[in-house]
Amino acid sequence: MRTTGTPMKARLRSDVEIGMLLMAFAMLLIPGIDAIAKLLSATVSPAQIAWGRFVFQTLLLLPVILLTGRPVRSARLGVHACRGALIATAIVLLFWALRYLPIANAIAIFFVEPLILTLFSALFLRESVGARRLVAVAVGLIGAMIVIRPSWEAFGWAAVLPLGTAICFAGYLTLTRHAAGNEDVLTIQLWAGIFAALALSAVLIVGGATGVEVIVPAWPTAWELGMLGALGLIATVGHVLIALAFRHASASILAPFQYLEIFSATVLGFVLFGDFPDAVTWLGTSIIVASGLYVFLRERRLARYSVRGIEAP
Repeated sequence: MRTTGTPMKARLRSDVEIGMLLMAFAMLLIPGIDAIAKLLSATVSPAQIAWGRFVFQTLLLLPVILLTGRPVRSARLGVHACRGALIATAIVLLFWALRYLPIANAIAIFFVEPLILTLFSALFLRESVGARRLVAVAVGLIGAMIVIRPSWEAFGWAAVLPLGTAICFAGYLTLTRHAAGNEDVLTIQLWAGIFAALALSAVLIVGGATGVEVIVPAWPTAWELGMLGALGLIATVGHVLIALAFRHASASILAPFQYLEIFSATVLGFVLFGDFPDAVTWLGTSIIVASGLYVFLRERRLARYSVRGIEAP
């Protein structure tokens, strides 16, 4: 038994390590989307940058799905349309924020999203959320206010835009949990991207007619088009890496790796734009991360006790 069990354990450990590496690489890569969006924000509207992201992401993701034999059809197109509208709104708000805020500040505020998702799961999915996790959510929101306050003083109303992103993205993930079922994760991502691109196409038409700066379209230069393509490529590679990571390791193992995104965002912001968070922003960010990790660890502990059939302390 020992000779057969040891290689099996080694293979499982190796599989989990691969998943962790894939997730870590994805989280370090994804802030590249925000860096490109910030570079483009001086000449391209947030809605058009978001539109470019979803169009290129869809064009790149579809061949991956077809070549790997994954299903394209979905029985929940209505839900995916709502998901597409929510993720489109979330990305427009984030890219709008990046026109004014340093990347690290925007990402730090956005990371209250797992805490908001905890609330939405209780409200809309009827998941049980105890008092300890509700306190952790409240503490995390206080951390967000700590980050928002100096950002508000420096950049005004733009400081609350990442909070809007977090709310919309939490709604998107709530619907994703509801719709997931047996559908492939990349198929779900594909349909969200298709509907997001369609919604943003309509928004850009309205922008062209009204001249509203945030949603007005403009004919991109060759450089801008190339940057939009790079943005879509990073988004596609990032989501494929995340999907592959979840094939090798469970969500309970991979969830903490999402906070690597803050590290990568800080480095990119400093290298490309000379931005570096001040002490107050780091304090608020630490509170947000600590609260998110507590919620994650608490859910993991509850799940472990649930499997054993006993109540967690």
